[in-house]
Amino acid sequence: MLTSDENATLCLVEGDAPMGQMMRRHWVPAVLAEQVAEPDGTPVRVRLFGEDLVAFRDTQGHLGVLGEFCDHRKASLAFGRNEECGLRCLYHGWKFDVDGNVTEMPSEPKQSGFAEKLRHKAYPTREAGGFVWAYMGPAAEMPAFEPPPWAPTPEARVSIMRVELPCNWAQVMEGQIDSAHSSSLHSSDMRPVRSSTAQAMDTHWTRPSTDKNPRIQVQVTNYGMRYAAIRRPIVNAAENDYVRITTFVAPFTALIPPNNSYNVASVIVPRDNTSCFFHFIAWGTGDSVIGQDAWRKFCVMQPGVDLDADFRPILRHASNNYLQDRVAMKAGDFTGLPGIPNQDIAMWESMGRIADRSSERLGASDIAVIQFRRIMLDAVAKFAEGRGVIGQLAPHLPQVSLRSYQGVVAKTENWRLLGAEPDEAAYLKGIEPDAAEQAMADAAS
Repeated sequence: MLTSDENATLCLVEGDAPMGQMMRRHWVPAVLAEQVAEPDGTPVRVRLFGEDLVAFRDTQGHLGVLGEFCDHRKASLAFGRNEECGLRCLYHGWKFDVDGNVTEMPSEPKQSGFAEKLRHKAYPTREAGGFVWAYMGPAAEMPAFEPPPWAPTPEARVSIMRVELPCNWAQVMEGQIDSAHSSSLHSSDMRPVRSSTAQAMDTHWTRPSTDKNPRIQVQVTNYGMRYAAIRRPIVNAAENDYVRITTFVAPFTALIPPNNSYNVASVIVPRDNTSCFFHFIAWGTGDSVIGQDAWRKFCVMQPGVDLDADFRPILRHASNNYLQDRVAMKAGDFTGLPGIPNQDIAMWESMGRIADRSSERLGASDIAVIQFRRIMLDAVAKFAEGRGVIGQLAPHLPQVSLRSYQGVVAKTENWRLLGAEPDEAAYLKGIEPDAAEQAMADAAS
C-alpha cells in the first residue's frame, strides 16, 4: 500500500504536479489519427493533463494541437472554421496556424502589428501508429520522436479501441500489468484449452493453462519493467511452464502477451487527475491481425453503439451497473459483462475517481503492481532532482525493439530473455535483479 502523499505523487498530473510534468517530457498520444483524418475537417476537443486543447488537420494535411481558447476573448476554437491552412475563431475572426502564429486579425488595424506580437499555445505534433502525438514539455527538452512499439514498420496493421474513463490513469495502468486478475475477471473470455499457445477466436481468447495462481517475477529496466506470470500448463506440467511476459514502457504503454494471431498493447493517457483515455490495441504485420471494426466489436466498444462520437460510453456505465447480466452469470458467464474492456472498466471505476491505496491488502500476486508504483515514484523523484526522465536514459532502446511474450517453455528456460529482440536481449543480459525485486520474488516462491 502507499501513503496518502505517495498516492498523490503517483496519481496527480495537472499543473505543476511532478508526475504530469515528467510525462510531458515524452511524446503524448493525444488523439486518434482517424479523429482528424480530413483536411479542413471538424476540430476535435481533447483534454490532457488538465489542459483543454483542440486538434485539427489543416488544408495541406499538417496537424495542429492548440490551446482551445482564443487569445482574444477566450471563445472556444472548437467552433472555429478550419480553412485555408488555419483555424479561425468565429467570434472576431482571429486565425491561427498549426504553429500558433496569428495569421489574420481582421478586427484590428493592420498597422498596429498586434498579430506579430502574439503567439497562441501550440504543441509540436507527429503522426504514427494510428495516433497524433504532441510534445507538451519545454522545447529545449524535446526528445526525438520515435515510432511506438505497435508500429515497428510502416506496414504494421494497427486496430485501436479508444474510450474515455472517469478515473485516474494509474489504476487503469495497474490493471494492464496485473496478470493474476485475468484468470478470474476474464475467465469467460480467456478460456483454458489443451494447446501450446494462446489463441484468438472470433468471440474469445484461449490459453493453455487453468492455473489461477501465477508466480510473478519482475525484471526492472531503465524504460520501465518486464514481468513474467508463470503458470502450470495443461499439458506436461511436470517439465514445462506457461509464461506470459508483460512489458511496461513508461509512462503510457503496456505490451500485453500476444496470441497466435496478433500482438496486444494498451496505452493510457491522463486526461486530468480524475479521468483518462484507455486505448486497447491489436497489431501485427500479417493477414491474421484483426481489423479495426472487428476489434471494436470484439471489445464491445463500437462508436455509435457502445460509445458516442467522442469515445465516451453511452450504453454501459456505472449508473446502470454496466448492464450487468445476472441471468447470464447464473448460466455460467463469470461477470455478466460482455467484452474484456468492459469487465476491466467496471473494476477500475468502482475504485473511485482516484483509488485509495492506503488501505489495500496486497499479496504475492501483486508484485508487478508494487514494482510499477516503486518504479514510477522513483522516476518522479529522480526527475525532480534533475537526474533524467525514465525511458530516455542511456542505454536507450528504441521502442520498436520492445516486445511482450507468451508460450509454453521448459522449466529450465531463462524467462528474462524470452521474446526479446537482439538489441533488447543484449541490454537485458546485463541487468541483475535489484534487492527489492529479489526479495519479493523470494517471498512469492
